[in-house]
Amino acid sequence: MGIHFGVDYYPEHWPKSRWETDVKLMKEMGVQVVRLAEFSWFKMEPNEGEFHFEWLEDAISLLDSYGIKAVLGTPTAAPPAWIIDKNPKIQPIDYQGRMRHFGGRHHDCQSNPVYRSHIKRFVTAMSQRFADNKGVIGWQIDNELGNSHYDLCMCDSCKTHFQKWLNNKYGSIEVLNEAWGTAFWSQGYNSFEQISTPLITAVGENPSAMLDWKCFCSDLIVDFAKWQADIIRQNCPNHFITHNYMCFDNKVDYYDLGKLLDFVSNDIYPAGNWQKQPHQPIDEIAASHDVVRGYKKQPFWIMEQQSSIAGWGTMGRAVEPGQMSAWAMQSVAHGADAVCFFRWRTCAMGTEQYWHGILGHSGNPGRTYYEAKELIGRFGSYMDELEGSMPNTEVAIVHSFRQNYALDIQPNHPQLKYVEHICKYYKGFFDRNVPVDFVQEMDDISKYKLVIAPLQYLMTPELEKHYIDYVANGGHLVLTMRTGVKDANNICMTDMELPGRLGEICGIEIPEYDCLFEKEGAILYEKREYPISKWADIITLKGARSIAEYSTSFYRQTPAITEYEYGEGMTWYVGTEPEEELMDELSSYLISKCNITTLGTSGSEVEMMTRENSHKQWLFVINHSNEEQVYSLNDRYIMLEGEKEGMLKPYEVQLFEKNIVKK
Repeated sequence: MGIHFGVDYYPEHWPKSRWETDVKLMKEMGVQVVRLAEFSWFKMEPNEGEFHFEWLEDAISLLDSYGIKAVLGTPTAAPPAWIIDKNPKIQPIDYQGRMRHFGGRHHDCQSNPVYRSHIKRFVTAMSQRFADNKGVIGWQIDNELGNSHYDLCMCDSCKTHFQKWLNNKYGSIEVLNEAWGTAFWSQGYNSFEQISTPLITAVGENPSAMLDWKCFCSDLIVDFAKWQADIIRQNCPNHFITHNYMCFDNKVDYYDLGKLLDFVSNDIYPAGNWQKQPHQPIDEIAASHDVVRGYKKQPFWIMEQQSSIAGWGTMGRAVEPGQMSAWAMQSVAHGADAVCFFRWRTCAMGTEQYWHGILGHSGNPGRTYYEAKELIGRFGSYMDELEGSMPNTEVAIVHSFRQNYALDIQPNHPQLKYVEHICKYYKGFFDRNVPVDFVQEMDDISKYKLVIAPLQYLMTPELEKHYIDYVANGGHLVLTMRTGVKDANNICMTDMELPGRLGEICGIEIPEYDCLFEKEGAILYEKREYPISKWADIITLKGARSIAEYSTSFYRQTPAITEYEYGEGMTWYVGTEPEEELMDELSSYLISKCNITTLGTSGSEVEMMTRENSHKQWLFVINHSNEEQVYSLNDRYIMLEGEKEGMLKPYEVQLFEKNIVKK
């Protein structure tokens, strides 16, 4: 495609007399693409059927005259006031039965047929208008689907759609009653029409019903996106369609949503005011990129890359000189073929007045602008060759939205968080410069030397066989606490001791466990004591070997981590949540045991990551600190960008390459 650097631009926020100044500055910076219009419905349709696309056509024409292409966003995350005035019932209802009103964004029910009809009219008109516009190359559907909808919507329209969804899934109310375990607390139903959305109850919730609700909400969002994608594909067959994801956010199953898209995009804000300050840890940022790459198993775009201070009413910390460039190239290193900085110019109005951009409020180029210009000048020439390349990884971590949903409903321990838990395993390998893929549970995992499957809480016979076959055929598998606890309907297994049939490949049984709620725990590993948290499976060996044992509580000196040879492979079972020191030791042990390749050695603020195609591998070495750092590589490369191999200046990004010799 040849498009690699861009910005998110809102010309409607500024006088038309300013536009050409902006576009000239973009051209000088190296911008190749802008995203436009994703919140501009009222500007384009101030009254029903009265379309005003001329201003947008003028902006696109101006951009195109400077060689800058446009991605258009459908503005369906912000229906205008006249739609709400005519159709107030399209506003969403929360779990307390309260309506969420106009005045922000995402003030819409995505199942409402009246709102869908407005979308069909508008998206049809917009896509037809820009289908043959030579300045437009693609579309972003809506904006951050799922954002602001965590307990929405529970209106009558959603109730009707939920009932139909359940009917399609179960076929009869008797089957649903059995699947949901409605014998408990007299929760049985005589018909699907009796089932409501999960409004606030007097006490307690049915976990099986809640799991289906979460899955329904995801399917509804996917259908909402498809509603628009189908219109655009019909009218604009030569344009791509994407959507801007939000890393690990779990309102919608991003794997399912990705099936509609030509490629996925992501929004990344390492120093947002909601993150750990002064910024999100670099391993967490890296994990976010890797899971986004995994959603379609292909390179992606960054549609919103943080460029400066981020925040609404309150702000995060200032971005240090060089830090923005390091974050941008970290995105590229993990698979981004294009990076669009948010935003071009800091807005002077509305909620996001303090969400800063490439230019400040004054519109004058400053430190951020010149840093972005230098970055694009240095690395832009490599992007065409990098396009389409992917890392070749030996380690995979299993990631599942359904597991996440189930543990959101019943976390078992009040501080147990699904994504946080799997990212602890990710960090163990990231810190040792081992690239990692995220995969779905039923993906083909045969190519990986090691697969880590944390918190396999929901289990099916198909998934059990999948893991058993992988290990029997020579795979190395890590399973963890809370494996095999429930069936696919979120009801506890009763036919075997935990971890169910997977005990066969683990060589263990788990007849008891301990929730470490307000309790400290520890284990002995290699004659040293390490703290653990949240959970302790009390393990009985059935052929496995204990490689670590508990050193606290009534189950001290019993196995905590086990190892078992099965068929041609091996399984490890980790019965607790290791803290960082123990995870470091365990990761090193697994790397050695599975003969996994590491890229080099470095301190905690230095990151190494590779991309490759059929004939060449590129290595990125990134210093994420404001101090000089040293490192060493485990292979020979040619330096393309950087001053001295083994030495990094503050926030320096070095790029290397080597030819791949086919065996």
